[in-house]
Amino acid sequence: MYAPKNQMRDKRTLAAEAAHVEQNLLGEAVGAQEQVSAAYGGFNRISFGADGSIEPKRIVTSPKRVVEFEQDLALYFTGFSRIASEIAQEQLKVTPHKKKELEAMPQLVDKAEKIVIDQNCSLDDFGRLLHESWQIKRTLTERISNPEIDAIYEAGRSARALGGKLLGADGCGFMLFFVPPEKRAALRERLRKLLCVPFKFSSKKAT
Repeated sequence: MYAPKNQMRDKRTLAAEAAHVEQNLLGEAVGAQEQVSAAYGGFNRISFGADGSIEPKRIVTSPKRVVEFEQDLALYFTGFSRIASEIAQEQLKVTPHKKKELEAMPQLVDKAEKIVIDQNCSLDDFGRLLHESWQIKRTLTERISNPEIDAIYEAGRSARALGGKLLGADGCGFMLFFVPPEKRAALRERLRKLLCVPFKFSSKKAT
């Protein structure tokens, strides 16, 4: 499974090895989306098969569209940290009983992909999809969110953020908001007690 020393690993092998270390060697109950995203880089739609297969699909859109998308996003550290596998273990127990929710989420991915690609679609619709997705996800298990995270999210929404999602371990980590540029100052004022983390999309392709 491991490449010889000094031999460059291909993207698929790199992602598989990273997931193997975390899931099998360390025994963490975590997914593989971060490992795949880091290994492949860029904008991708990642499909996870029931047989364990992973299929990244490059999302191709214009550089102008990427810049516009970036300008609509704001990242805040919630101030809370937690071990991701603790939440994942709970989610694995209840997920089989959430058939309706699990069927709805891929449909939102289809819509989100179309919005990012199609120049005629309003990016604001992506923000609304984030909100819809977050409302679905937080019903999967009570540990996905908590009163503090809910308060942060609702504060963002009150500042006219169209939607958002939690990044990192559920119940903590970073909150990514989709907010029109003209409302960004209002969001920052509303969340002034939280750290706003600057970021940019990288145009560099993984090799």
